[in-house]
Amino acid sequence: MKRTHLPLNGLRVFDAAARHLSFTKAADELAVTPAAVGQQIRALEDMLGVVLFRRTPKGLELTPEGEKGLDPLRAGFLQFEESVRAMQSGQTSNYLTIAAPRDFTAKWLTPRLAQYGAANPDLQFTLVSADGEVDFTEANLDLAIRLSDGPGEHEGVMLASGAFVTVAAKDGGAETPIGWPGCPASEGVSALRLGDAGLAIDAASIGLGRATVPHLLAEADIAAGRVRAVDNAKESNLAYWLVAPLPQWRQKKVKALVEALVD
Repeated sequence: MKRTHLPLNGLRVFDAAARHLSFTKAADELAVTPAAVGQQIRALEDMLGVVLFRRTPKGLELTPEGEKGLDPLRAGFLQFEESVRAMQSGQTSNYLTIAAPRDFTAKWLTPRLAQYGAANPDLQFTLVSADGEVDFTEANLDLAIRLSDGPGEHEGVMLASGAFVTVAAKDGGAETPIGWPGCPASEGVSALRLGDAGLAIDAASIGLGRATVPHLLAEADIAAGRVRAVDNAKESNLAYWLVAPLPQWRQKKVKALVEALVD
């Protein structure tokens, strides 16, 4: 069914003018000029084909047509407010859906979500495995994490400065490069090519070769002694970014999680 176009701004001005029975007081409430109120009322009257106000010696008064429409209009505005509150309720919901690369989730994200969840026991997380760009609408996502050179078209913050490090087994191991999709190392031929940087770190830890991977992804394994860094971390334009479209980015639950992860 085709819906009639509603002049919402004009109706809002009409409601204010009807409550005050004064264009000047309505203008003060709406932070516009009395002339602007008068223009809106005249435009609304022209569209509806009725007169809504009459000027009398005692001041402004509603016509019968104006009075007839006022109560349904105010009931409609109340329903609009309820609709807005319903749409905003997701900002305070206890569900967070996050998309991130599988290796990042395993190596970095999961321990931190566990810690954050322990401090916020009402929260529930849904983790989606995704590399690169994601469709926030299709996946109903709140936040995504990706390895990139910036936030792209979304709002975002970088988790840490981009840097890559080459790791190997703590007690030697082969020197053959281990490859993975997106690996920046181009020298040598990969004797072993794996699905992601996390698997490359695990392969390096058992001596199968050397893997050049994001430092943020490898730092826990390096700190625990599972692998050793065979060179200093090298700066890169690629880094892990927390990203979301502006509506999701403004949600309180997303802001709180982003702040916790960045800290």
